[in-house]
Amino acid sequence: MKIDFTHRQFAHCESGVTANLLNHHGLPCSEALAFGIGGGLFFAYVPFIKINYLPLTTCRIAPGHIFKKATRRLGIEVKKQQFSNPATAEAELDRLLATGRPVGAQTGVFWLPFFPPAYRFHFNGHNLVVFGKEADDYLISDPIFEETVRCPAVDLRKARFAKGALAPKGKLYYIEKMPERFDLPQAIKAGIRDVCRTMLHVPLPLIGVRGIRLLARQLANWPGKLGEQQTLLRLGHIIRMQEEIGTGGGGFRFIYAAFLQEAAELLENDQLIGLSQRCTEVGDLWREFALIAARVCKGRVAISDSFDELAQLLRQCAAEEEILFKQLQAAIGKQ
Repeated sequence: MKIDFTHRQFAHCESGVTANLLNHHGLPCSEALAFGIGGGLFFAYVPFIKINYLPLTTCRIAPGHIFKKATRRLGIEVKKQQFSNPATAEAELDRLLATGRPVGAQTGVFWLPFFPPAYRFHFNGHNLVVFGKEADDYLISDPIFEETVRCPAVDLRKARFAKGALAPKGKLYYIEKMPERFDLPQAIKAGIRDVCRTMLHVPLPLIGVRGIRLLARQLANWPGKLGEQQTLLRLGHIIRMQEEIGTGGGGFRFIYAAFLQEAAELLENDQLIGLSQRCTEVGDLWREFALIAARVCKGRVAISDSFDELAQLLRQCAAEEEILFKQLQAAIGKQ
């Protein structure tokens, strides 16, 4: 039981899964376009939600939302399912594969044996495509890997029912019906407006530009308030959430910059070319933050001096992103 499915490697799991499924169903789509239409760019610092016992920092919207928003804006009919019983969930996956449907699944990274051991940690927001089954192995297109992989049924079952934050509960999703035509320009503009609203206008101090500034204020106080060990744990957790789980604050900005380049052509809006460059520059700032933070965690920089510098870099990221999204909002508002 194997579906003729073309695997493409991408930078991020869910935008890659979305792009691969759209391409399979006949809509040529890059990862950047899927990410942008799905409104994937995001920031939140939520200290009362814990991942591995440490405060949540995320540069992406919640798992499942890129696929949900991208398909909705393109007028694509999809189906999503969650389960309480692993046997029922596995039987439904097998049934869908037998009908020739590639199926998206949310999983826990820790239980996926094809991940290198160093990358197997408890994060339950990883997305992949299952496109076949041979004997007791599932055939998997995981977009962050160069080639397709196999996963024993027992391990995929554990990954689909991993416990903890963002527990997937056997979540499956797939495309049921494609529309006869797509209003791609309208979908692009809707995705851009969504991100601008989230980054600029959500009236919560945890989200968007406000969330970046909140993190900067709290991070500057960590050494004096938490002590060295807890401070370094928290800083290392930010790096992991930024660079390993979420392709980076900078990594997402680079994907979004590529989206704006595509959008400039599809919308015939030259303003987006300059804003794409600005988005790349913001990504560079995030990468600089990650580099300095990594040096601090490795003991190569004094903690007392470096946290003020890191907080200032975050403030600079917030200021630049505020300008970027205000200009982007104005550029799209004219169309």
